[in-house]
Amino acid sequence: MTDSTVKSNQSPAVYRGRIAPTPTGFLHLGHYSTFFEAYARCRAENGILIFRDEDIDRQRCTKEFADAAMEDLRKVGLDWDAGPDIGGADSPYRQSERHQRGDYLQGWRKLVQDGFLYPSPQSRKEISQSAKLAPSGEHLFPPAWRTDKPRNVDKPGTVNWRFRVPDGREICFDDQNMGFQRFVAGQDFGDFLVWRRDGWPAYELAVVIDDLAMTITEVVRGADLLLSTARQILIYEALGCSPPAFYHCSLVMGSDGNRLAKRAGSLALRTLLDAGKDPSEILAHSLPIQP
Repeated sequence: MTDSTVKSNQSPAVYRGRIAPTPTGFLHLGHYSTFFEAYARCRAENGILIFRDEDIDRQRCTKEFADAAMEDLRKVGLDWDAGPDIGGADSPYRQSERHQRGDYLQGWRKLVQDGFLYPSPQSRKEISQSAKLAPSGEHLFPPAWRTDKPRNVDKPGTVNWRFRVPDGREICFDDQNMGFQRFVAGQDFGDFLVWRRDGWPAYELAVVIDDLAMTITEVVRGADLLLSTARQILIYEALGCSPPAFYHCSLVMGSDGNRLAKRAGSLALRTLLDAGKDPSEILAHSLPIQP
């Protein structure tokens, strides 16, 4: 196996960070902890902080939760700045709008033309029934199901598209918080989804295209996305681009020892604010943190 430790070469004059909630529910303390870290790191560098509404899951994302995220974060003292193509802090980037403009389709086309993607008609159920489990618990897409990589396709159509990973390749990077990270393609993760049969980009592709377009210099997010970072590094490379720096935050855990979920309504920011909690009290809320 070859070792390819990725180091960000971005050292611009201005730090650019982002807060990027997914509006599928009300934000909880874990979100606040991560977004506060993103906010604090950006402000310490006198940088520009972008708010991005990651609403590409059209079945679960709602305007109610998107509006609530902005409102609740402001109430607990966070703010952000305008981006280059938006009207101001009240008009965030929205992935749904970027998708309608074809921003992600351009990235998909380049990856197809350069031979990194292939159509994958298998359903999630078929994969779960036939695939091996990685140490993370995710199902590894069976290499035997790979198809030839078409290069002259203009539109994705109504089929899933996957990124063919270089089996055995070590993807390593230095996380600004968690330190050295190492993952092996084909063992820790397999060929992953970049475009869904419903006509929308998958998370891994969308965030890479967004972070490049918004010239993000450091991505601050939860430690549960470390594996996604390894996948996304492969996309950056395939697009011929350098990745930003990464800072993965420890996860805030509930009193039951499990990581917080949006269904944990008692720990939602909105619930705590409605109960009269002061922002400083919320930030200092005592909960176990998973390193």
